[in-house]
Amino acid sequence: MEGQRDDRSLGQLFGDLSRQLNDLVQQEIALARTEITSRIVSLGRDAAMLGAGAALAYAAVLVALVAVALLLVDLGMTPWFAFLLVAAVTGVVAAVLIQRGRENLQHADLAPRQTIETIKDDAAWAKEHVK
Repeated sequence: MEGQRDDRSLGQLFGDLSRQLNDLVQQEIALARTEITSRIVSLGRDAAMLGAGAALAYAAVLVALVAVALLLVDLGMTPWFAFLLVAAVTGVVAAVLIQRGRENLQHADLAPRQTIETIKDDAAWAKEHVK
């Protein structure tokens, strides 16, 4: 098997390398943009479903809380104390849910991991071939 001879000058080879590296960087940027956009669209859709479900749950919880307070009134509790007790318990549950939600959002990963890995590989390849 004979090797192919390349008749390009050193300047042409470096010019080609420069153009190819430029193309590669532009492709990596496009990949990162696509990856981030995909994740954001997915998060947006999930957030919209979460919002719609939360609005309906909110209405249901309000009705249920009024029913619990009225039940306490029927059991002999004074109306103001029954509603205050229901509000206090609801406030504690809300605080716990808010804290858990904040913790989960802080751990959301939006970094384009695939693009970061390919950029590292490309940098290693370029360093290896430019020596």
